[in-house]
Amino acid sequence: MSDLSSSASSAPANFIHQIIVRDLEQGKNGGRVHTRFPPEPNGYLHIGHAKSICLNFGTAQKFGGKCNLRFDDTNPEKENLEYVESIKASIQWLGFDWEERLFYASDYFEQLHAYAVALIEAGKAYVCSLSAEAARAYRGTLTEPGRNSPDRERAIAQNLDLFRRMRAGEFPDGTYTLRAKIDMASPNLNLRDPVLYRIRHQHHHQTGDKWCIYPMYDYTHCISDALENITHSLCTLEFEDHRPLYDWILDQLAVPSHPQQIEFARLNFNYTVMSKRKLKQLVDEKLVSGWNDPRMPTLEGLRRRGYTPASIRNFCDMVGVTKANSVVDVGMMEHCLREDLDRCAPRAMCVLRPLKVVLSNYPQGQVEPISLARHPKDDSMGQRTVPFTRELYIDRSDFEASPPAGYKRLVPGGEVRLRGAYVIRCDDIIKNAVGDIVELRCSCDLATLGANPEGRKVKGVIHWVSATQSREVEVRLYDRLFTHENPDSAEGDYRDKLNPDSLKVLHGCRVEPSLCEAQPEERFQFEREGYFCADRFDSKPGVPVFNLTIGLRDTWAKIQNG
Repeated sequence: MSDLSSSASSAPANFIHQIIVRDLEQGKNGGRVHTRFPPEPNGYLHIGHAKSICLNFGTAQKFGGKCNLRFDDTNPEKENLEYVESIKASIQWLGFDWEERLFYASDYFEQLHAYAVALIEAGKAYVCSLSAEAARAYRGTLTEPGRNSPDRERAIAQNLDLFRRMRAGEFPDGTYTLRAKIDMASPNLNLRDPVLYRIRHQHHHQTGDKWCIYPMYDYTHCISDALENITHSLCTLEFEDHRPLYDWILDQLAVPSHPQQIEFARLNFNYTVMSKRKLKQLVDEKLVSGWNDPRMPTLEGLRRRGYTPASIRNFCDMVGVTKANSVVDVGMMEHCLREDLDRCAPRAMCVLRPLKVVLSNYPQGQVEPISLARHPKDDSMGQRTVPFTRELYIDRSDFEASPPAGYKRLVPGGEVRLRGAYVIRCDDIIKNAVGDIVELRCSCDLATLGANPEGRKVKGVIHWVSATQSREVEVRLYDRLFTHENPDSAEGDYRDKLNPDSLKVLHGCRVEPSLCEAQPEERFQFEREGYFCADRFDSKPGVPVFNLTIGLRDTWAKIQNG
């Protein structure tokens, strides 16, 4: 234990790790560190959950401990197996492993029920007949104490009988609740006789129709932690006011352990919403294509967009763990993504908006292999071969018939270098009947392949593909889902702030032939365009669909560096 404490103390630590180091030094919990990640399976995980995942699993790794995955499945009305499976997949994708420690709160329903009976027998819980609306009225306010329920002093025997009949299914939903008997005058509203159980005649994805009463989160969570011998129950800051209830419940019961709840600030972003209710609303109203839409802040959406697990883990490390709520600039996460992709993404060329170029002095029918590096900073990635032919495509944005001042790409009579290939000069412009430019006639300096001889320097370098050897693909250009920095602001509905240009689908894009072999989720830097990922669902063998992951410009890093 001393070696563990020493190594942990020497590493940079957040305030939670400092608490754990102190606990280890004092011999608490027998030198154990055991955390848990307890998602509710009522939606897909989003980027905010990544912070909790990294903190809980990362803390266990740092201190040589364990981390459980436990589903808080106490509300079957909003839960299903699709959410369960997506949560497991997202955690594994991020790089974490719960090993054999997969649990469900529903695993403990019998024990939770037995503990509830014990509270009733001890006179610390009672069955209440107030409706939800009436219970809210009796609860009081932040400035006024609550009032006791008319059922608060019901006899223990009668409470036990009613609770037994609640479980047996004798009563409709909402007829009764089981409440803790604590203090209706407490300044902490969470201690004003909170509900422990409610009646829900609802099929459960794990227990079927065995139960028609379900425990509340605050009651279930602390007991589940105790039964799993969790040492440090890490949760977000909104549960700070719930901690006295967490401790009260455990103090009343003969549970095997009493974990320590520690709160930290949740992760909030600009230009998005983090409410699962609102994210579900976007899905249900078909304002996005699904939970895994690449514009969504869900981990499945980010994965499909092309984010790397390493970039998200690095981002969570950069954000850190604090006690103060704040809003993080999404540019910080994009910066982490660019850094990782710049390191690991091979380069390739894709022409998004093709404009045909014919090289009048290049041999007809010739296919010349051009060898280019797969990565300019990593020789271990090797080379790629790009076919060069008389007919090429360049991007329409790389030619201007009437160029603005400072334009450094192709212009009438001007020269540019084709990336890794020859210098070409534009000699003629071909237009169609309505005056649109459809083709450029150019000449090629055959002495400039792969070199820049004295006197042949040109300012512009543009990307290209062969017109006859390239392949046609679909490319989806994604932007932020919202135009407003704070979609949740009070002015108007958050859905009114959706970005109408958050998705543009380009057909007829042309790529290097090798890109047709791209595997789903394989990432590339399309030179001069940005980072792209082969869509993990819509790509077919030999026919990939590419999603724009992120552009090349990192304005956030420039701002941070002054």
